[in-house]
Amino acid sequence: MKKDIEIPVVENVYIAVIKEWNEEFLAQNWNSYIINDQDIPIEMVLVVTKGYDQDRRTSLLRHNIGTVEAKSFAKIELLQEELFSMNNEFSVTFFADGKLYDRKYVFRENTINERAFRDIPVMETRGVLVK
Repeated sequence: MKKDIEIPVVENVYIAVIKEWNEEFLAQNWNSYIINDQDIPIEMVLVVTKGYDQDRRTSLLRHNIGTVEAKSFAKIELLQEELFSMNNEFSVTFFADGKLYDRKYVFRENTINERAFRDIPVMETRGVLVK
């Protein structure tokens, strides 16, 4: 029975954390994004986020993103710098090509920082990326 279950592999969908200027608050903010670098849209995107370490846990936050078009991205949430000392986990579930996909992306503690910046696909900016 288990051998008959196909679990599709998530490819070309990433989570990135970008440091951006916020005009409203006149400050630099860290925001997380889901990036769809596929040639097809991903639909019914649901992202569940949490932070944790050995002693602490944050609340679970659920984000209904909807559809992320091909070669595009969508903002997930604002991240407070106090959370960077914890593991930050993003559980992503979506439909594409008539199949259900699910994957966990984890930013390990202290990996979200400006020294870890790299080019972010699709967004044409720099930030921290988990593939």
